[in-house]
Amino acid sequence: MAVIAGKGIAASFRTMGIAAILISSTLFLNAAEQTTGLVPHTVSGNSKSELSDSQALKHVNDKLQLWQKRMNLVDWSIQARLVRRNALVPKTLGGIHWDRDTMTATLDVLSTSDYNLPTREMLDDMEFTVVHELVHLSLSSLPRSEASRSAEERVVNEIAGALLRLSKN
Repeated sequence: MAVIAGKGIAASFRTMGIAAILISSTLFLNAAEQTTGLVPHTVSGNSKSELSDSQALKHVNDKLQLWQKRMNLVDWSIQARLVRRNALVPKTLGGIHWDRDTMTATLDVLSTSDYNLPTREMLDDMEFTVVHELVHLSLSSLPRSEASRSAEERVVNEIAGALLRLSKN
């Protein structure tokens, strides 16, 4: 078992416990409910929304604060920003970059300029992106490899969807 630098075995168990809970809740919800809801949307072209980036960033920051607390990531200093499509990995709607030593992260969400969804759907999609990226951060102490990357993405999508569905009930 890997030990998180400066945090010790107890922190490793806590992080692994969070991952187990998230994965278990996903499996439970998938068994109980066969919906695909809250899957990230495909985006293209210009935004149909009247929402400005500054209004959308406020929404993203509000959701970040809410989900950071819900997911017990309050020890992290996370900065959100809206970025254009060319600043993201191709075929993604967001990304997160973190430094475990300083407990800092930057969470990128696609700019309103690159969405082609009505406002409500766009804001819901942005919230999905926030939750999705925070799940990655929650799992950041676990070993990663190129071979496990697609499986991780699939599981992270399922966990994010499950958390959002749970929050709506």
